[in-house]
Amino acid sequence: MDAADPAAVSRIPEARTEGSADEPHGQGPLTRVRVASAPVNFGVYTAEGAPIAADDMLAITRAAGYDGTDSGPIGYLGTGAELADRLARHGLGLAGGWVDLRYGDARGFAEDLAALEAALAVFAGVSVDDPGFAPRPTLACPPNPARFARPGAPVDRELRLAPDEWPGFAARVREAAARCRDRGLEPVFHPHLGTDVETEEEVERLLDLTGVSLCLDTGHLWLAGGDPVAAVGRWADRIRQVHVKDASRDTLARVRAAGGDLGEAVRRGVFPPLGAGDLDVGAVLRALERAGYEGWVVVEQDVPATGRDPEIVAADQVANREWLARAGLVGGHAPTASPVPRGHG
Repeated sequence: MDAADPAAVSRIPEARTEGSADEPHGQGPLTRVRVASAPVNFGVYTAEGAPIAADDMLAITRAAGYDGTDSGPIGYLGTGAELADRLARHGLGLAGGWVDLRYGDARGFAEDLAALEAALAVFAGVSVDDPGFAPRPTLACPPNPARFARPGAPVDRELRLAPDEWPGFAARVREAAARCRDRGLEPVFHPHLGTDVETEEEVERLLDLTGVSLCLDTGHLWLAGGDPVAAVGRWADRIRQVHVKDASRDTLARVRAAGGDLGEAVRRGVFPPLGAGDLDVGAVLRALERAGYEGWVVVEQDVPATGRDPEIVAADQVANREWLARAGLVGGHAPTASPVPRGHG
């Protein structure tokens, strides 16, 4: 099946066969999770000119049974009281949000710190009922143009960070993480296609050189040639957030062969609905169960900002939540009353 076929991706994924994720899991460790959606699922990448209004996106998210949302670009959901009121009206928690900084460029990193502090002020101002479900600042690199042009495996070794670049890179990651923790927030680093931290080898190097926690993004790791199931076993003590997405290596291979970049891969459906790609998401969930993972599970299915039928986009997010429910990932809705304020506003 072509993952880019709109008729195919709009369907609710059918159950896998023997050993599938759709087999009931019972009351395992993954019962202490909350499931969030994300604005990227609706093609929202900038706060201005978004293809869907924030309240409309949140209404669809809540109606589909999600417990929370990622922030998307800072400001899209509002800030301060506006953000708090909006989340409360929709009965949703905030899982965290993306902040990229130029770790490989000392001057650029210093310039980016103001944006980090602004994001941290937003996250620290959100009230939570349980510190295990506080927003996670999602630290990441900006795109590396050469790697963005040819994302995923195999990665040209000449495009990787040189050995003498890693110490400075890691020191700046440690500084960013410390700033998050100074605000009472636990950051997670997100490896991502088309950036300087993409492959399993690069993730290992980063974890070795820093104490930063990890956001395991199943789809990005899979397309970078990694094994998300083995990664859970290897990095379980560092994983503090999970972005669960399916992915199609076949689609990525076709896009790369035609000279397409990561943006084209997204347009071609490299991240289809759960169960429609070639990543065994169910096996990842079982690995997370074995590891005793607790916290947010954020469903991500990056779609282009334009060119998709909004009704199909919304239906995919309903289908993704139903797929996870059949897989036994029920979660629990975030309370909407009497929250405990953050300690470092």
